[in-house]
Amino acid sequence: MDWLWTFPHMDDTHLRMLRSTIDDSFRSFTRAWGDPIQALFEPLRILLVWMEWIMLATPWPIIILAVAALAWAASRRWPIVIGSVLTLLLIGYFDMWEDTMRTISMIIVCTLISLVVGIPVGIAMARSGRVRGVISPILDVMQTLPSFVYLIPVVMLMGIGRVPGLIAVVIYAIPPIIRLTDLGIRLVNKEVLEASDAFGSSSWQKLVNVQLPLAMPTIMTGINQTIMMALAMVVIASMIGVQGLGQPVLRAINNQYFTMGIFNGLAIVGIAIIFDRISQAFGQRLQRHKEHGHA
Repeated sequence: MDWLWTFPHMDDTHLRMLRSTIDDSFRSFTRAWGDPIQALFEPLRILLVWMEWIMLATPWPIIILAVAALAWAASRRWPIVIGSVLTLLLIGYFDMWEDTMRTISMIIVCTLISLVVGIPVGIAMARSGRVRGVISPILDVMQTLPSFVYLIPVVMLMGIGRVPGLIAVVIYAIPPIIRLTDLGIRLVNKEVLEASDAFGSSSWQKLVNVQLPLAMPTIMTGINQTIMMALAMVVIASMIGVQGLGQPVLRAINNQYFTMGIFNGLAIVGIAIIFDRISQAFGQRLQRHKEHGHA
């Protein structure tokens, strides 16, 4: 009677044949298109190398002053400025400065790519229900698929290195900016849009002068979430060659170096808190500006 409790499944021979066919097809695709795809993403490698060079070549006092100025410009709050400066000083004191700069350069490049790709896609989703119907399931898969799974095709296509890690981080981090751009534009007050139409605004003028400015607090929340998810991916991306704070954490896991893992993990947390506080404070300032503008 055991057959009654056995779930119906494909015959093992057919299953092996199916897997073998798919694997062989992907290997053939990789051999045929791997080099052209790598060449296509070469500008991203150059951008990342350039950003790393800037971050590593800039003297640490200038970096700290720049972060302090950014924190003040975004928040106008001294606790955020002082906390950001102290965090960076502690990172430098514990000899994690270079890895931190590499991680920050990776996050900056990933965030820029996510914005350049994600905001237009979010705008297209807000303007077309058909586009939203196509993109939303893709975003659902991107957000629920374990990151280790989509590392496999990326590494098979492009090998180990910076660019595969960059692509993996962007895939993991881009959904929030797309979703929240779409949401922010759709939540813009209909009366404001009708007033804009009454003044004869074109579709482009309405988007640039009305919808995007009013949606900016929501978009800033999406940017914040994208940065946080990119930082969360740093350790996993270190498995395929991404340099930065993730590699010492990975070494600590492999070799049971407790203090190395804790210190570098705390450095990642510190960087995440700095980015989070600055972006959140800027989003809150935009929200207050928006509310005063409506008042």
